[in-house]
Amino acid sequence: MRPLTVFAMDLHQHPEPSGEESRTASRFADALAEAGYAVTRGVGGHGVVGVLTNGEGPRVYLRAELDALPIRERTGLPYAAQGPFMHACGHDLHLAALLGAATLLARSLPHWRGTVVIVGQPAEETLTGARAMLEDGLYARFGRPDAVLAQHTAPLLGGMVAHGYGQPVLAGSLGLDVTLHGRGGHAGAPHLTVDPVLAAAAVVLRLQGIVSRESAPAEQTTVTVGQIHAGTHNGVVPDSASLGITVRALSDESLDRVVTAVERVVRAESTASGCPRDPEITVVSRSPATLPDGEVTAVVREAHRQVLGAERVVPWAPSMATEDFGLYGDAGQEIHGCAGVPLGYWMVGIVGPRQWSATAGANAAERLAALPPNHSPEFAPHLPIALPSATKAMTSAALTLLSR
Repeated sequence: MRPLTVFAMDLHQHPEPSGEESRTASRFADALAEAGYAVTRGVGGHGVVGVLTNGEGPRVYLRAELDALPIRERTGLPYAAQGPFMHACGHDLHLAALLGAATLLARSLPHWRGTVVIVGQPAEETLTGARAMLEDGLYARFGRPDAVLAQHTAPLLGGMVAHGYGQPVLAGSLGLDVTLHGRGGHAGAPHLTVDPVLAAAAVVLRLQGIVSRESAPAEQTTVTVGQIHAGTHNGVVPDSASLGITVRALSDESLDRVVTAVERVVRAESTASGCPRDPEITVVSRSPATLPDGEVTAVVREAHRQVLGAERVVPWAPSMATEDFGLYGDAGQEIHGCAGVPLGYWMVGIVGPRQWSATAGANAAERLAALPPNHSPEFAPHLPIALPSATKAMTSAALTLLSR
């Protein structure tokens, strides 16, 4: 079995949640050092940075994520994780492909000039890791990038890559923690209480109207209540109820407008329920839309056509998935202080031929819709195809920019 595959399987079997990626970071840092990179650990938490300089030329950053999700795996893989966490978004494959690209670049020094900066980022799933690394002086310590590249798994056929065309690849996101305050008491005397669970339920239902009645049909926005917590006993009306809400949109303007509407609904339902205290609304994360640079995208897309084959390079429509990669570019200028940093970002396919043939559907679109998506407990990249193609995609993209 190839060392890169073993590395990917080991990461998959030992997932670590956001902010706790110590083993993953150590394994990645050790492998980069062995490949010849000058490695710095502990950047913005468990972040890892490896630098390889090969004469004068562009400074290109290549980034992948370290963290896993709080999901119990149901893939049935022989190397499946056994605990409460899982690499259900492909970060293990991202990291292994990045290590493969870093190793190939270190072995092909005559073919490029410049500096490669490898970034293993923690806490992407909480949308806090990119900000933490940038606030820890990523660009000040390791140099202003001429481009930053990243890729992400998607339920496409293995060996394929997909690029956006002049639009955001991923949505911007804002996470809110909301607490509604009631007045607890006995379930047998509800008239003496103010039930925060009822208020929370009203909020959940009323929020759906923001997208269906306050957003234009052509405007892509979502409002999701991903968590709701209240109470400790069936016979007790609790004092409070908490909600975890995510808002997503393809522009900052839409995001701000929808968030304002969410706050309005929360406060209004709290008042309507007679809550004795105003609700607490806390922003826990925010990320911009991921908008790759047009010139970088054109160059990298052509490199992928040459290496992978034109039939395997397809367009990508804007997705309401989100991540914090956009902060490495102009959207994060207030953090890192660098204007005009171009980003390159594309999607890589992970579906194997056996899974594809076993998936029901009258056509390709129906089959794709039926496949386990990212964040599913059954999400399982087909390593024999997905890992080599993702490694080729990252390596060819980097070499193209470094040899210009």
